[in-house]
Amino acid sequence: MGVQVKGWLSTHVLDLSSGNPAAGLKIKLHFYRASGPEMILETITNTDGRTDSPLLEGKQFTKGVYELSFDVGSYFRDQMKSLPGELFLNVVPVRFGVNNSMDHYHVPLLVSPYGYSTYRGS
Repeated sequence: MGVQVKGWLSTHVLDLSSGNPAAGLKIKLHFYRASGPEMILETITNTDGRTDSPLLEGKQFTKGVYELSFDVGSYFRDQMKSLPGELFLNVVPVRFGVNNSMDHYHVPLLVSPYGYSTYRGS
């Protein structure tokens, strides 16, 4: 029987308004404890709309509730100078549960200035 490698968490962001990966988008990751949310890291997507490495892996990746906060407002302000004063979407929070830290959890975000979708990817 082989040794199972610990799981990991990854994400990527696709800009549906342009049809391209969302490069340079800020993301924060929080872990929810009984005392409240704890920020684990802050990162920026690369030219492929992904992070350069997994957000969490190995012993750092545990069961529990996490939240990815995607700063889509700043991203779209940089991309589209003609957006109105108050954006419809500013920060998109995606809160999700991890039941098996030995699995790969991939949380993609498909986003435009006016809507978004997410799912558990592979």
